[in-house]
Amino acid sequence: MSNQKKKILVINPGSTSTKVSLFLDEESVFEKDLFHDAPTLLSFPHVNDQLPFRCEVILAMLKDEGVDPKSIDAFVGRGGSACTQPGGITRIDQKLYDDTVKAVGGSEHPAKLGVMIAWEFARKYNKEAFTLNPTNVDEYCDLARLTGIKGVYRVSHSHVLNQKAVARYHAKSLGKRYEDCNFIVAHIDGGITVSAHERGRMVDGNMGADGEGAFTPTRIGSVPVLSLLDYLESHPAEDVRRMCSRSGGFVQFFGTSNSDRIHALVDEGDEKASLVWNSMIYQISKMIGAMAAVLCGQVDAILLTGGLLRFDDIRAGIEKRCGFLAPISVYPGEMEQSALALPALEVLRGGLTPRAYSGENVWNGFKGLDL
Repeated sequence: MSNQKKKILVINPGSTSTKVSLFLDEESVFEKDLFHDAPTLLSFPHVNDQLPFRCEVILAMLKDEGVDPKSIDAFVGRGGSACTQPGGITRIDQKLYDDTVKAVGGSEHPAKLGVMIAWEFARKYNKEAFTLNPTNVDEYCDLARLTGIKGVYRVSHSHVLNQKAVARYHAKSLGKRYEDCNFIVAHIDGGITVSAHERGRMVDGNMGADGEGAFTPTRIGSVPVLSLLDYLESHPAEDVRRMCSRSGGFVQFFGTSNSDRIHALVDEGDEKASLVWNSMIYQISKMIGAMAAVLCGQVDAILLTGGLLRFDDIRAGIEKRCGFLAPISVYPGEMEQSALALPALEVLRGGLTPRAYSGENVWNGFKGLDL
């Protein structure tokens, strides 16, 4: 085995940015958060259409940093939209790429672009490509799956990568294993997901990119069904699909997903901005309460993470409503970059074997039941 240090490029597309990190073995050489305002991304009819744009932005950044992409040993992309998968690291192949493009898993979250970009670069430069804990890791309990419509089920579409990374880190800080703890983890950024983690498994959570939960800078969140049907009578269904992950929430109210601009208005006492901002915090708190019920009140900690935790009033608002449930710890930003890089480094060193993508869902219905 070569002792030469490995270069790993981590590609993490979100609803408002593409976060890119270069690792040299365990060391983060740099981390760039390449912001894309909603109007720019909305100029692309479909999420898939953003692929050339985001690739070009990344390559331009690498050029500015003096990094030759040919020197990179592995490309690791955040993922989603393919068939549901178990947790852990997976090698990206043509089948995973194709299923991601087609969104066979039903979700069109921009995270899917991580797999697509990593595979494009890996093919171009003849290198390895991996993904880890994509948005559609499925560990749900059966009680979380049913809806009131026969044949329509809730599935896992969440910020699994960051949530599990934060949960493992917090468990370690307590001197415990993630598999021995119960946590509620809230990822709060351009998208917002809140999940119940029961002894190492994410057993329930909201389908953030599918119109469930709190509204966010880019998403509509939960809307009463009959009200949505009334809305659809005068608006195309494709507009509603786009609002679920790209043009809802702040974009609807203010024409931008830029939270710094909105919070500046809040600080100035703007009545509209304050109502929208505090309504979002209120709805996040309701979601945390729901996950406490999932865990039967046995909650070791509530963990808040994501880019919007840079605003202290979000933490304060959640503590006011949810502090009685469990201790609250805040991890501003994300732990996703290192969570993606380090398992890939283990693979390159020969200490870890990546999973092959199966092309089949983890869960395929309630066997023998007419549901």
